[in-house]
Amino acid sequence: MTDSLQLEWPQLDVIAVGAHPDDVEIACGGTLARLVQQGYQVGIIDLTDGEPTPGSPGPEVRLAEAEAAAKTLSVAHRVTLDLPNRKLFDSYEARVKLAIEFRKYRPRLVLGFGEKTPLASPDHWQAMQITDGAIFYSRLTKWDEDFEGLPPHTIPAHLYYTLNFYSNELPPGAGHLVVDISRTLRVKMDSIRCYQTQFPPEKQHIFARVENMARQLGQTAGFAAGEMLVSPRNLGTGDLMASVFGEL
Repeated sequence: MTDSLQLEWPQLDVIAVGAHPDDVEIACGGTLARLVQQGYQVGIIDLTDGEPTPGSPGPEVRLAEAEAAAKTLSVAHRVTLDLPNRKLFDSYEARVKLAIEFRKYRPRLVLGFGEKTPLASPDHWQAMQITDGAIFYSRLTKWDEDFEGLPPHTIPAHLYYTLNFYSNELPPGAGHLVVDISRTLRVKMDSIRCYQTQFPPEKQHIFARVENMARQLGQTAGFAAGEMLVSPRNLGTGDLMASVFGEL
């Protein structure tokens, strides 16, 4: 039974978790596109469908935008859970739903929210706690009956992303790194533009803000553009020169 269940769901190297469609595109879309270019299998999980929102006629349109954005990034899979937008709370049920997806797709790395977003959706903070809890639940044994009979899966690495574009302070964490998205900045921006209902003419300024932030972060690490990720644990290396200078 275990083998057949694992064959049903292809293994993904990386899963990025967002509260709503467009969260991961804005925060780490360039990183996801770059990982795909490097040959990794990448997926996105949206905890909610993001509806209702003021400019969208309904969930079907928002989901179509999300699929277009996923195609633009060339990610392998996108999953939308049925948790409620605007009413998202960290709960046992929410953790289990996400942990089931982790057990299905068995990622090596999970990317998720790393902080509160003041004056923006409180769903983001709840999504962080749900993701943290689901990563723990995913590996627990003697609990398969709550997880559709799927076997436990231990996720080796977890990194946080940021949606904070209003402060120069580093997000909290033990280790910070900037991913080079010089080759995928345009893809990132194109994926965000797929959400036409979310960025009408009066919100077009968001594109310049996101791009300028990427260029600023990239310059701090010597890249044309970058995205910041934060590790909850200290980052280490067994190959100092490769870490400092990249692939040799």
